[in-house]
Amino acid sequence: MTDKARDQEFAEFVDGRFTALQRFGYLLTGEWHLAEDLVQTSLTKVWFHRNSLRSGNALESYTRTVMVNTSTQWWRRKWKGETPTEILPEPAGESEYGVVDDRDLLLRALATLPRRTRATLVLRYFEDLPEAEIAIIMGCSIGTVKSNVSRGLARLREHHLVEAISSPERKGADHE
Repeated sequence: MTDKARDQEFAEFVDGRFTALQRFGYLLTGEWHLAEDLVQTSLTKVWFHRNSLRSGNALESYTRTVMVNTSTQWWRRKWKGETPTEILPEPAGESEYGVVDDRDLLLRALATLPRRTRATLVLRYFEDLPEAEIAIIMGCSIGTVKSNVSRGLARLREHHLVEAISSPERKGADHE
């Protein structure tokens, strides 16, 4: 395949998959602006290696692998000192915004998980990928994927959030 054809294929991939990759990045990072930076950084890395990929079908998998690895590298370098936050008191009684609250609780619980466990759960339940493909993206065995999913779900059960991650409404939810 010529360089021009590879460039066109890459441009079509970016146009068609950017939003899905950004959602994936959001689930990995927990912040929209970081997700956008993660996607752009990862796509830049993929662009430089696009000629070494065997087929256009490998773009998706390779991009997700680069995103997971880049996210992990960013997290390792991130300063873990004090960060200012504004804590609002919880409202008394039931909230009429239960879905939003559940989503927030789920994202907070995901943020407490180790990076690779979090990435495994995101790939499995939000991207709906099979264990074999997750193992390829994560660069590990299927058994490692299964144990990461098991440990991650156990941690989410502690927060009573397993239903939220595996419910059918969750899979179709769009993030604004």
